[in-house]
Amino acid sequence: MIWGEKVSNPKVAFYTLGCKVNQNETEALGALFRDHGYEIVEFTDVADIYVINTCTVTHLGDRKSRQIIRRAIKTNPNALMVVTGCYAQASPEEVEKIPGVDLIIGTSDRARMIEIIEEHRKGQKPVTYVQDIMQAKDFEELPVDKLINRTRAYLKVQEGCEQFCSYCIIPYTRGPLRSRDIDNTIKEANRLVDAGFQEIILTGIHLGAFGEEKGPSSKNLAYLCQELLEKTKVKRLRIGSIEPTEVTEQLINLMSENPRFCRHLHIPLQNGDDQILKLMNRPYDTQRYRQIIQSIREKVPGIGITTDIMVGFPGEEESNFKNSLAFVKEMEFSGLHVFKYSPRKGTPAASFANQVAPDIKEERSKAMQDLGKLGFQNFAQKFIGQVYEVLVETPWPQGGWEGHTDNYLRVVFKGESEKGTMAKVLLKKVKDNYILGQLV
Repeated sequence: MIWGEKVSNPKVAFYTLGCKVNQNETEALGALFRDHGYEIVEFTDVADIYVINTCTVTHLGDRKSRQIIRRAIKTNPNALMVVTGCYAQASPEEVEKIPGVDLIIGTSDRARMIEIIEEHRKGQKPVTYVQDIMQAKDFEELPVDKLINRTRAYLKVQEGCEQFCSYCIIPYTRGPLRSRDIDNTIKEANRLVDAGFQEIILTGIHLGAFGEEKGPSSKNLAYLCQELLEKTKVKRLRIGSIEPTEVTEQLINLMSENPRFCRHLHIPLQNGDDQILKLMNRPYDTQRYRQIIQSIREKVPGIGITTDIMVGFPGEEESNFKNSLAFVKEMEFSGLHVFKYSPRKGTPAASFANQVAPDIKEERSKAMQDLGKLGFQNFAQKFIGQVYEVLVETPWPQGGWEGHTDNYLRVVFKGESEKGTMAKVLLKKVKDNYILGQLV
């Protein structure tokens, strides 16, 4: 079709790159379009509108974003092409150079996307709706209760970051701290519970800073979690990534006392060498991190702790990497997300001396990933012979199901079950990156 013609039940397709926050936002946009009479189709289908939610954490994210935009344009050159997200916010001029892009909407004004599209239909010129994100003051509400293709629901409660790690572009694309209203968060959570979700995961760009922009207050992340546990019937509450210095005693006490609060924390380390941590502008050293992890494990037995690790940061010599490898081994993480450093224009680290060669980054990444596999296996082995509740998530290709325990052990089991429900499973054997179980 030629965009601008009147279309009954126009079709819209989405593609998401990057983090869980982006995934949550895309789901919310899907609900917004469906509410306005649009039909949601697969990204590979011919649609009238394509919405690409981009990522710019690494240069690979930028490149992948451009590839996906061009793929959509090739699928239907006459469709309306809408590019949103972090890459659109950080580099709108690069996106505008791609022939076929119609609308560029950054990391704000997504709630107005339908309205912006209708305005664009009258002019049909490439338009950039990218505002100065540093001036953003309010949390943008994007309800997600009507369109989620998952067994667990992601609930975004926080936006923005002001930590300014030397390698990270995100504070420049997401702006200052903004937190979701607590009453609205509880209402949204109750809608998700009513829709049948057994588990809700709280997400944010800097989740541990929830409420911080409002000044010293007891209404922090721990307070929000307590309210959600008290005022909803969610079977499982899980939190996304949280900085080590923001794991409060209040939060850990709540986790140790309430069995509905999942015993799992994703606590970014980024590097296990103090010299590199300082260059990264991280607000802790390895000794402080060690103390935090030890304190958590003392109070919450059986907790799964996963982390992010970056290799190849500028100035990372072999001795620094060996320190990092040794510290990660000592921490006994149950899972690692390993990243190779990628220079981001506009960040301090991009201009640092002693950039690490790509082949060395690759070698270090593999070594760290191998350590991550070993960490999972050692952690998982502790639970063999026990019965755990597993959230049934996806069919297993060889028959049966896979899902996760509350402490984020990946479990595969055979037997009659139903997606989105809880199943009691006997944990029997540790495999490469999962546990083989038996339905009780």
